[in-house]
Amino acid sequence: MNSEVELEPTSGIKKNSWLRSSSSISLEEVNNTVKIPQNAGFWRKFFAFAGPGALVAVGYVDPGNWATSIAGGSRFGYTLLSVVLISSLVAMLLQTLAAKLGIVTGKDLAQATRDATGPKTAVFLWILTELAIIATDLAEVIGSAIALNLLFGIPLLWGILITTFDVLLLLLLQKKGFRIIESIVIVLMATIFVIFGFEMIAARPDVAALFGGYIPKLEVVTNSSMLFVALGILGATVMPHNLYLHSSIIQSRQYKRTLEGKKEAVKFARLDSVASLTVAFLINSAILILGAAAFYGSGLQVTEIEAAYQLLSPTVGVGIASTLFAVALLASGQNSTITGTLAGQIVMEGFVRLRISPVLRRVITRLLAVVPAFIVTWLYGSSGTGNLLLWSQVVLSLQLPFAIIPLVRFTSDKGKMGSFANSRATKWLAWTATGVIVALNLFLIGYLFLTGEQLG
Repeated sequence: MNSEVELEPTSGIKKNSWLRSSSSISLEEVNNTVKIPQNAGFWRKFFAFAGPGALVAVGYVDPGNWATSIAGGSRFGYTLLSVVLISSLVAMLLQTLAAKLGIVTGKDLAQATRDATGPKTAVFLWILTELAIIATDLAEVIGSAIALNLLFGIPLLWGILITTFDVLLLLLLQKKGFRIIESIVIVLMATIFVIFGFEMIAARPDVAALFGGYIPKLEVVTNSSMLFVALGILGATVMPHNLYLHSSIIQSRQYKRTLEGKKEAVKFARLDSVASLTVAFLINSAILILGAAAFYGSGLQVTEIEAAYQLLSPTVGVGIASTLFAVALLASGQNSTITGTLAGQIVMEGFVRLRISPVLRRVITRLLAVVPAFIVTWLYGSSGTGNLLLWSQVVLSLQLPFAIIPLVRFTSDKGKMGSFANSRATKWLAWTATGVIVALNLFLIGYLFLTGEQLG
């Protein structure tokens, strides 16, 4: 089949082979399946388009984020709230670009990258992305196992083994339709939001210091220990696999593939992304604020989720606080497993054009995460899982540039995006954010491998 697709003349995009052909549909089983009401009001259309943003936001509040945020709050007070804020704003910008790429070109980021670089480079980038997904899955495995241990007393090793079977939950949800998956994710996100909102208020934070924490401070960069945790927060907030995910699942909507239809889709995708990621930002802030209010003021440096659970109720003075914390942790772990699987399928099909059974795909990814988690837990116990959680987020941070740079390049290219190409202001913001992320990661790599020291 000819790979060239003729788009509407008014789209401003010339006919070329870069545009998607009908034989390479991203996430084909859900592509163009969610109906959008025509001639409807703003809110009906917004709720029809809403959903992909929630699936993306899930990755920003996964268990790995908890470890870094609690550590940041307990060790440095409210100082790293500025990192949460900046990371969230960067995430909103990048996720909007990812959605726009999918809507305008009909390609997800993995497909677009392969077509622009060639198969050899694509395989290399696929391996890096798979490592990031494994790091994400690792956080979900450990987080869910810890939650099971805290709630039901199940040993961590058994909890890790139990989490390997959550693939059955995902397969059940997939059979019910994509909209059902989105609805369940939204309910779980709302649960986490309410729990942490309650616990943050119960911790009685210093309001003045809290708002002061959102003001960036130079010590975040100059203090190596603080920088390590800040990079962990960055890696847990701006998730590389979410960029691939968003560029694909946004195409699940049945918007008109015309200039006007795409303009409308881009507008509602932007609103959906900002709304969902604002909720994620509030949750991330609440977690760090809880760590600061409950532990930093008491002189406690808590770097492990189990320690936070044990100390939370007596420190806050609310008996149910620890139990609610564990419930939210379990909800977070189960929520994130859905998006991790979808992202894994997208990058595998997009980069190497390998289509395998979702069951096999999930089993492979989960086993790659379970094995290191099991070994570390067996050898080092709960302290080892805490360090593994922190390092999994650093791995995500290191992979970020390989996803962000192609995304910004593609969405800034008028030859690929036509009239939808990034404005000058958007390009400046996107490249500035990219430059900062790359610089911080180069610093981290240099510090770790040239000095041989461990940060934190």
